[in-house]
Amino acid sequence: MSQHYDLLVIGSGPSGQRAAVQAAKLGKRAAVVERKHVVGGNAVHTGTIPSKTLRETVLNLTGWRERGFYGRAYRVKKDITVHDLKQRLQMTLEHEIEVMQHQLMRNGVDVIRGQAHFVDEHTVRVTESAQDDDAVDYTADYVVLAVGTRPHRPSHIPFDRRKIMDSDDILRMEKLPRTMAVIGGGVIGIEYATIFSALDINVTVVEARDQLLSFVDSEITQEFQHHMRDRGMIMRLGEEVSEVREDNDGKIITQLASGRRVVTDLALFCAGRQGNTDTLKLENAGLEADKRGRLEVNEQFQTAVPHIYGVGDVIGFPALASTSMEQGRRAARNALTGEPQKRLENFPIGIYSVPEISMAGRTEQELKDAGIPFESGIARFRETARGQILGLDQGMLKMLFSLEDHTLLGVHVEGEGATELVHIGHAVLELGGTLEYFIESVFNYPTLAEAYKVAALDAWNRLSR
Repeated sequence: MSQHYDLLVIGSGPSGQRAAVQAAKLGKRAAVVERKHVVGGNAVHTGTIPSKTLRETVLNLTGWRERGFYGRAYRVKKDITVHDLKQRLQMTLEHEIEVMQHQLMRNGVDVIRGQAHFVDEHTVRVTESAQDDDAVDYTADYVVLAVGTRPHRPSHIPFDRRKIMDSDDILRMEKLPRTMAVIGGGVIGIEYATIFSALDINVTVVEARDQLLSFVDSEITQEFQHHMRDRGMIMRLGEEVSEVREDNDGKIITQLASGRRVVTDLALFCAGRQGNTDTLKLENAGLEADKRGRLEVNEQFQTAVPHIYGVGDVIGFPALASTSMEQGRRAARNALTGEPQKRLENFPIGIYSVPEISMAGRTEQELKDAGIPFESGIARFRETARGQILGLDQGMLKMLFSLEDHTLLGVHVEGEGATELVHIGHAVLELGGTLEYFIESVFNYPTLAEAYKVAALDAWNRLSR
């Protein structure tokens, strides 16, 4: 006899956890199915938390933030090893797993271990082993698919988890290389490329497009690329990879279609993600994924089968832990209350590179394409007292305002603390605030947040000409 739930969630990452907890808070019976032995999904085990913990560990051990005072040769620890990096990582992961398990437990959410697949559109079968001997069927009024993604692995790349790796493998490396090629100039590739560069590893980034992070404001990416080149990083933009191989000397050869080649100790492939839907037997529920294993959903996160929802990375852009959490919560509310949920629009995007990049709202290019008249204001972190105290010679904050009514249209930050600073601009954006708010408000002094006033005054001066 099968067990019945009001809401059954497949996947225990940020989106799945929030969906299940929201259901429980609505007084409904909810469960999460997780194929790994602990909860957390990719965000905890291979993605968000590990990469951000690695970043912070690298910045601390290298003394990166103090180099503005003491020079580029400054180090907190001279010889940094993989063990040094993994020690803090393990502590953080254990804490996050414990927190998530406790949240599910205290909200009365059942955690079911095993691999799930559909029997029909209301029935999910869970097995703990490859055989169906231990299979248990569960039925639900609503099902939320929060299965996440994994790195895309093209057949022509000979991944060996030793010298040719994807973004999951990189956390298992046994020795830090002296040189590295990062194939892919998207968020994951750029985060890892700049993190390893901060370790004084010689990094070459190969990207098929002519610009890194194409969805980011071009002025921000130009500034960012300048900083990357300034510290010795090499960029091969507009270059396709035709082959990756290991030569007789143990070096990794990344052959480019143009005829150029990149010779390194290690290659990290970060070009795309694949949805974890291939084992779900979606056809039994009347569903179909695209060629990358992703699901198409409407504004309420419903799939083609209305009582089955898709949330998180498996539904594509923006594929952020922050937005995934909110998608899970809203999907559960829509399913269990019938209330239409407000569309996610002006959410902040954070890129945990070195330095950070964060944004909310529209870019210059988007405003130009839409024919919306605007003016911009820019502040450099070095112009603020706090920037001088921190020894910052990099970093900028940019705001875009409507020419007609001075409404804030976009905020873009590059530099120290960008992912924290952006929330001030995001709040003003969401509430329909204007240029005058920043000019008339008082900001703590000295702070990097003061850059908002500097940027606003810069925009005001341009508007007054």
